[in-house]
Amino acid sequence: MRVIAGEYRRRTLRSLPGLEIRPTSDRLRETLFNVLCAGNPAALAGSVWIDLYAGTGAVGIEALSRGASKVYFVESSKMAAEVIAANLKSLGISNGFQIMKAEAAKSLRQPEAAGCVADYIFLDPPYSMHDEYAKMLAVLAQSKLLGERCIVIAEHQKRFDPGEAHGELRRYRKLVQGDAVLSFYRREALPLPASL
Repeated sequence: MRVIAGEYRRRTLRSLPGLEIRPTSDRLRETLFNVLCAGNPAALAGSVWIDLYAGTGAVGIEALSRGASKVYFVESSKMAAEVIAANLKSLGISNGFQIMKAEAAKSLRQPEAAGCVADYIFLDPPYSMHDEYAKMLAVLAQSKLLGERCIVIAEHQKRFDPGEAHGELRRYRKLVQGDAVLSFYRREALPLPASL
């Protein structure tokens, strides 16, 4: 597993053995960021991310590598949170992030209370936890964390569909790669950027 592009390009990241943590593959991560950047390497500069069920932190670290100003890594597993911290340390990243050892829904209260507004929220629960998708998308649909043009991305298996709509959140794009799918959501009333 490695960082795809940006400041920490080609640097390797640690993971945990076994199937408890399933990092987003390099190929899928590259596809995700290619879609979000749409040919503009500076597209993510200054963006704020929330990486829910962060696992190894690979998605949030990729965002930092590409110029994000802040990433909240949310991970309930103590061992996984330690891997995220180790990965950040190995890259020499000492600021621009917060590791939150908490369940996803509970973790949102702190940044919300601090007035955080996210540009991107990535959620990737363990594939077997189907209920978490609907639960978190419903919570996010009502959250003050969603900025005006916030994009919520859910990674899930091809044989499972997290749904077209959750409150004001509507899926506007679905990207299939092998057995994995990225579903892109945003608030219904907002116009989409031309590149997406």
